[in-house]
Amino acid sequence: MGYRELGPAGLAVVQAVDGALSSQDTHLLVACSGGADSLALAFAARYVAIRRYLEYAAVVIDHGLQDRSAEVAAGVRQQLDRLGYAEVTVTSVEVDQAAAVGPEAAARQSRYRALDAEARARPATVLLGHTLDDQAETVLLGLARGSGGRSLAGMAPRAGHLLRPFLHLRRAITEQACAELGLEPWQDPHNTDHRFSRVRVRQSVLPTLETELGPGVTEALARTAELLRDDTELLDRLASDAYRTAEGLGGTDTLDCAALESQPPALRRRILRLWLLAHGIGDLTLRHISAVESLVIDWHGQKSIQVPGATVTRNAGRLSVG
Repeated sequence: MGYRELGPAGLAVVQAVDGALSSQDTHLLVACSGGADSLALAFAARYVAIRRYLEYAAVVIDHGLQDRSAEVAAGVRQQLDRLGYAEVTVTSVEVDQAAAVGPEAAARQSRYRALDAEARARPATVLLGHTLDDQAETVLLGLARGSGGRSLAGMAPRAGHLLRPFLHLRRAITEQACAELGLEPWQDPHNTDHRFSRVRVRQSVLPTLETELGPGVTEALARTAELLRDDTELLDRLASDAYRTAEGLGGTDTLDCAALESQPPALRRRILRLWLLAHGIGDLTLRHISAVESLVIDWHGQKSIQVPGATVTRNAGRLSVG
């Protein structure tokens, strides 16, 4: 099938993938759930891979969260077979539905761990089908949670071996592409389950905003994410340089409080986050970082602060982790 034979939506998804690839992307691995976004992505990735002489494959993640999930995964594999995929991997993952982060986040963490393993095994660039609509939903959820700039910056088009070619396309385009190509997307019942906050944002909050504020809200939210991502990347680079200075002043893995106190708050909090992550401390919230920051800017003799799995202590003007 040549460009001239593609419908407008099919052409849009192909051009999105083609424009997103770089010289480093020699092996494409499509993460396919069977929904419209990932099926359109699978078609476009194969179309571009053949014309660029790239290797391509697909992976289907079975989260095991629904009855007949293995049957659904097998059906997605059959669709990929019909699209011309010779290499399709179906991977089952375990999701801790009682996890403190919630079932949505737990499923996402399990999925990305599996995708990372598949990418390293080849190695490959993992293509994800997130759209502009998904980006807008992510920004709204971040706003509702009172998240900082990093969360509001949404999903990056490229992050390591992950690539999201559709972040500038509306979900309706991927649905139209599937209709043009005769593909039959799977309708995940979780996508209409109002127990999930993303579903409520998708079906109720965003449509209400579009009605009350006028069309274009979804695009505006996605554009906000793009602008904030540029700002966040700059601040992160500056924080990384300042972090090396604050750590290097003592020649150890501690941090100099005087060097930290002289930094603007936005950089200081980023430095502390980098330092804590370097010590293997994850699951950090603004509350944790602000508590550690108090040892620098609001110190009145207190010795330590508890963070997940560790204790941060101030001694002789330096912070250490124990």
